[in-house]
Amino acid sequence: MDRTEELLRQIPNVDKLMKSEIIADSGVYRHEAADAVRDVLGDLRKKLIAGETGRVPGDGEIARSALELARCRAQKGVRRIINGTGVILHSNLGRACLSIAAAAAAKEAALSYCSLEYDLEAGARGDRTACIEGYLHGITGCEASLIVNNNAAAVLLALTAVAQGGNVVVSRGELVEIGGGFRVPDIIAQCGCTLREAGTTNKTRISDYDRLIDDDTRALIKIHTSNFKIIGFTETAALKDLAALGAKRGIPLIEDIGSATPVNMEKYGIYGETQVSQSLNAGVDIVTFSGDKLLGGPQCGIVLGREKYIAAMKKHPLYRALRTDKMVIAALEATLRVYSDPRVAEREIPVLAMLSQSGGDLRVRAERLCGEIRLRGGSVEIVDSKSVAGGGAIPGMELDSCAISPSGGKSADEYECALRMLPVPIIGHIVDDRLLLDVRTMFEQDFDYIAESVADITRSSR
Repeated sequence: MDRTEELLRQIPNVDKLMKSEIIADSGVYRHEAADAVRDVLGDLRKKLIAGETGRVPGDGEIARSALELARCRAQKGVRRIINGTGVILHSNLGRACLSIAAAAAAKEAALSYCSLEYDLEAGARGDRTACIEGYLHGITGCEASLIVNNNAAAVLLALTAVAQGGNVVVSRGELVEIGGGFRVPDIIAQCGCTLREAGTTNKTRISDYDRLIDDDTRALIKIHTSNFKIIGFTETAALKDLAALGAKRGIPLIEDIGSATPVNMEKYGIYGETQVSQSLNAGVDIVTFSGDKLLGGPQCGIVLGREKYIAAMKKHPLYRALRTDKMVIAALEATLRVYSDPRVAEREIPVLAMLSQSGGDLRVRAERLCGEIRLRGGSVEIVDSKSVAGGGAIPGMELDSCAISPSGGKSADEYECALRMLPVPIIGHIVDDRLLLDVRTMFEQDFDYIAESVADITRSSR
C-alpha cells in the first residue's frame, strides 16, 4: 500500500464527524453541516491525490473547518448591514428602515394569528386594509385608497382597471426607465393600452395633451422623473391645468409620484418634492407612490384618489394577485399611525430622522465616533461629505453631511473590502481614494461595533 492510499484510508467518514460535539452542539442546521463536511472531505481527498498535502487533519480540525464553511454559506442571503454610504433610501440595501413600532407590529403579525380579515366588533369577516384606509384619509384627505405590493403594481393596476383597451397620454419627457430595466412604455403596453407621447423631451404644454385626446383616450398620466432631472430650457404643464383638462374631457388624471410623504419636506431644506395632499388638492383623480421611500414604511404601493376609480381597481382580478401580506399591512398601519403627530414622526421614523439631522448634529456624531475609534487605538479622520435621499427621491439634490475616513497604510479599496467582509458588514463609499463612512445613515446603537471594527483594521495597517 503506497503512502497516498494509506492517507486516504485515514479520512474519517461523514457520520463520525456529524456526531462530534463541535458540530452536534453548534446550532447549525444538520443538512447544512453535512453538506459542508462532505465538501471539506472531498477537498481533502483531491489534495491528497494531487500531492498538495501529506497529512490528514484530526477529526476536530476537520469538523471546525466544516462548521466554518457551513456558517459562511449561511450568510450568503439577506443579512443585516450597516449603511455608511450616505444614501438614505439605498435600493441595494433595502431602502427605508422601519421604525421600531412598525418592525414590532410586523413581528407580532408574523409570529401569531391576527385580525387581518376579521372584524372583532362584529364577529364577522372584515376588510384587511380598513384601518390603513382610515389613517390615509385622516392624513391626506383622500376619498378612498388601496394598497398593493409596490408602486409599479399600483400603476399597473390603475392603468389596467381604468384605461385598458384605450390610449393614454404621457409627456415624452416622463417616459422613464426605473431600476431593473422596467420602462413606462412597456408597463403601458402590458396594461393593454396604447401610448401617445405629448410634447418633446424638454417641453410639454397643456395644448400638447389636448391635441392628442380623442374618443379612445382613457387617461392622462403624469410620471415622476425618478433618478434624473431635466434642467435649462424646459416647460411642463401644471398639475391643476392637467386635472382641469381631464375633468373637461371626462378623462381621469393619474399621477405616479414615485416617492412621496405626507409631511412638508421644506423644513429639511428639500424643495420641489410633491406632497400627496398637494396632488389631491390639485384635482388628480388617482395618485400612486411607494411606501418604502420617503414615507419610511414597508415595501408597498399606495393608491389614493376618487372613490369610483379606487372601487373599480378593488373589483379588478389583478387586485387580489397584487395585494400585500399581513406583515406589510401591520407595519404600514404602525407607520401611518405615527404621522398623526409630525414631531413624533420626525423622531421615530428613521428616514425623517436622517433627513432632519443638521450639519452641527452630524459633526458632533462624527466627533464622538472618531473619539471611540481613537480610544481603541485606531486611526481615523473626519471628512465633509454629501448624502442623498436615494430611491429615486429628490433627484439631483445633495445634503451636506459628515463622514469618518479610516487612515493608515492601507488603500481605500483594502479598507472597503475589510469592512464589507465583517460578520455584520459595514458599507461605505470611496471618494478621491478615501473610504468614507457617512454618519447620517448610521445608527447610534451600532457605534461601538463600528468603532471596534474601524480601530481593528487601522491598527493592523500601521
